[in-house]
Amino acid sequence: MFGKLFTRIANKVALAAGKPLTFVLCCLIVVVWGISGPIFGFSDTWQLIINTGTTIITFLMVFLIQNTQNRDGVAIQAKLDELVRVTEAKNAFIGIEHLTEEEVEKFRRQCEAAAKKADKERAERAVKQTQRRSSSRTSKAKARV
Repeated sequence: MFGKLFTRIANKVALAAGKPLTFVLCCLIVVVWGISGPIFGFSDTWQLIINTGTTIITFLMVFLIQNTQNRDGVAIQAKLDELVRVTEAKNAFIGIEHLTEEEVEKFRRQCEAAAKKADKERAERAVKQTQRRSSSRTSKAKARV
């Protein structure tokens, strides 16, 4: 129950924090604070208000944004895993986000090598296909003569 409530609140706060209006309101708060400086004689309390407010907001936002990013990352990973599962891709890639950095790097190098090999094979097939077409045209031209 608490998890769902926290998730709803985190989603709403993260969504609101990313809106242009939120940025404008924050700028407005800073401007009002700055303008009020002479009224309060640029006192320590006046400075403490903005410092405390921004520190608390920053502290809380770190956890809310991290929570949102974690859920987004897990959701994207689940979607990618499903795509891997239903295609001809290797199922060994499902769950690699749980491996160590070195193990993930090994998978990345394998993928890069496989992609280079596939590109090379595709280029060779294209060359052969072009050569076949060219020889076919030459044969047809000779047959007409």
